Amino acid sequence: MTTPRPAHIAMFSIAAHGHVNPSLEVIRELVARGHRVTYAIPPALAEKVAEAGAEPKLWNSTLPTDDDPDAWGTKLIDHVEPFLSDALQAEPQLAAAYEGDEPDLVLYDITAYPARTLAHRWGVPIVQFSPNLVAWEGYEEEVGKPMFEPLKQTPRGKAFYETFARWIADSGMELSVEDFMGRPDRCLVLIPEALQPNADRVDRSRYTFVGACQGDRSGQGDWQRPADAERVLLVSLGSTFTKQPAFYRECVKAFGDLPGWHMVLQIGKHVDAAELGTIPANVEVRDWVPQLAILKQADAFITHAGAGGSQEGLATGTPMVCVPQAVDQFGNADMLQALGVARHVPTEEATAETLREAVLAVAGDPEVARRLKEIQEQMAAEGGTQRAADLIEAELAAVQGTPKSGSAPRA
Repeated sequence: MTTPRPAHIAMFSIAAHGHVNPSLEVIRELVARGHRVTYAIPPALAEKVAEAGAEPKLWNSTLPTDDDPDAWGTKLIDHVEPFLSDALQAEPQLAAAYEGDEPDLVLYDITAYPARTLAHRWGVPIVQFSPNLVAWEGYEEEVGKPMFEPLKQTPRGKAFYETFARWIADSGMELSVEDFMGRPDRCLVLIPEALQPNADRVDRSRYTFVGACQGDRSGQGDWQRPADAERVLLVSLGSTFTKQPAFYRECVKAFGDLPGWHMVLQIGKHVDAAELGTIPANVEVRDWVPQLAILKQADAFITHAGAGGSQEGLATGTPMVCVPQAVDQFGNADMLQALGVARHVPTEEATAETLREAVLAVAGDPEVARRLKEIQEQMAAEGGTQRAADLIEAELAAVQGTPKSGSAPRA
């Protein structure tokens, strides 16, 4: 591969840990290779991206934050409208932030819609980072149309599509709304291929699986396994959908005082430990934990099956019980169960008895351990951070020396 000259690379994302965290090690690696990386991010996560070596380019977002998960509503339109509304008000802010400092290449999270219109305006290549599953050949007919066609028949749905299509056209792009949202020019998939449904039908000229891009997490703190713990269980529903006191009480009931077991229970910022009642001595309640550090020592993991937690469970070879809460987590839970490394337990069925039985089953199954070891080896071969940085540099090398034309980046 031709080594590219140091360049200005701009990364775009929203202020959500699940969308920022997967990119950080790649950003750190690009900076280490001599590139200048700016990161367009709302103030809430500016310090986090700066710690990775990027220069924050601040903009103000209207999206609900991790602190207010209920603000997302319950209908499909409630989940898609905010991203478009945010993009329309963010684009002028971002254009102004980069005026006179346009990048040579754009990286962007799947949620960062303005990145695509701005890269088109600047005439520079663009590479998407996907922190979760991607579309496969046939996805539109099998999943997209059944989900979105009914939405198009509603007043809010019609207005959403009309506004989106007008914005795309006004940006000088000839793309459908569906292609803009779900068909990137080039995409690096930051999950293991094992978590991708219908992986054999994914367009490899467009999508490349580089797997989990994990780095040194020592800055997040360490965790020591208690000397008397024969088995360790981590329970975490991630950073957003954590307001589940009844579920946590069932976990305490299931594993509190269970001989030989030590449970680390992450409850997030929306639940007070006092709501859980008396806490047995073998239960460690925290509002936040250094998850990867614990998983490296854990014997089982009760997870919401978010993309980050799922791949960390696979990377550390930890048997899982999945209790999904929202969006892609249900599909991830099904994938993990189909892979033979997890049990999928719906929230409404997550009683103390069911959780205990599921954890003891996966933690004591040699076939689960064998499958996890097999998947770990597959993941190691995907390349992770180094391969992601190599592929980004390949995009740079392909265009360096070519004058910016102001035309659309290649498809």
